[in-house]
Amino acid sequence: MTKRFFITGANSGFGFAIAKAALTAGHAVIGTVRSDRAQAHLKSELADIDVVRMDVTDFGAIPDTVAKAEADFGPVDVLINNAGYGHEGVLEESPMDELRRQFEVNVFGATAVAKAFLPRFRERRAGFIVNITSMGGMITMPGIAYYCGSKFALQGISEVMRAEMAPFGVHVTAVCPGSFRTDWAGRSMVRTDRSIADYDALFEPIRQARLEKSGKQLGDPAKLADAVLKLINDQNPPAQLLLGSDAYQLVSDKLTTMQDDIEKWKSLTVSTDG
Repeated sequence: MTKRFFITGANSGFGFAIAKAALTAGHAVIGTVRSDRAQAHLKSELADIDVVRMDVTDFGAIPDTVAKAEADFGPVDVLINNAGYGHEGVLEESPMDELRRQFEVNVFGATAVAKAFLPRFRERRAGFIVNITSMGGMITMPGIAYYCGSKFALQGISEVMRAEMAPFGVHVTAVCPGSFRTDWAGRSMVRTDRSIADYDALFEPIRQARLEKSGKQLGDPAKLADAVLKLINDQNPPAQLLLGSDAYQLVSDKLTTMQDDIEKWKSLTVSTDG
């Protein structure tokens, strides 16, 4: 059965890969971009895609944009909440304005787009929302506190959204990729300038390794797109889907450590009852 996708940030990265795979599979795709240049590039690469201009941080305009897209192209079956970017910087060095911007795009923007579709999916008693989070929404590492914070937030919102929409036949899954060959660690990443030498030994090797690995990651975006197409056809999808062997290993290790800590501190934990 063919479906109509609405993909935010469709001109690059996972958004582009999913759009291309969906069109190849015979689905219809509405892709969002923020500029004329991005729109022209996307249409030159994917002639059959329907393109709309939308900034996910222009919260007030999103409902009207979604309404017009459905009026122009037809009801949407699948929302791919993909628009987002990475921030890298030591927490103490990183300005609060950069944290605010990270959350505006990765959390508030994704939530605003989802909220524009919730009443439509609920009334139709059908729909699938895929929120692209990250393994960084389940694990952490030095130097990406703002990014991990935003993805942890979207992960939590996705789980509540899933529970609230389940009675209406609407599926919600957080897709949590590991390291993939996208521009996340390259041109799409905002990097805070270094300013405190005390962090050099900890952080400089991490930053350098990330730069050197960019474009050489194990994950293939086209294979992620194929996995997403399989996901949206499942009638019992998971709350979160890890993609990438690194995501599987790192998240599994984190859960094991967490369970060990829970058991170690159990006596103190339960001592507060009563």
